[in-house]
Amino acid sequence: MKAVTENEAKTQFGDMLLNIQQTPVQISKNGKPVAVMVSMDNYEKMEALKVQMLKERVQRAEAEIKSGATTDGDAFFDKLLAEKDD
Repeated sequence: MKAVTENEAKTQFGDMLLNIQQTPVQISKNGKPVAVMVSMDNYEKMEALKVQMLKERVQRAEAEIKSGATTDGDAFFDKLLAEKDD
């Protein structure tokens, strides 16, 4: 991934638009990464992937509910909190 400063992004915006068609461009401000620019095509692919993953999670949850493989809410959160401390 190409990286540029905020100032470079401002002064070379046209070039950046061309570059992001090939690879994402990271923008830094005060030495810290603050943004990434990607092509519209890549953005749409990422959004579609998120939707697909959500649908798969819902399908798995529905299958678990139908099979009776559910857990008590309190037990779930207790386990979740215990794993957080690991």
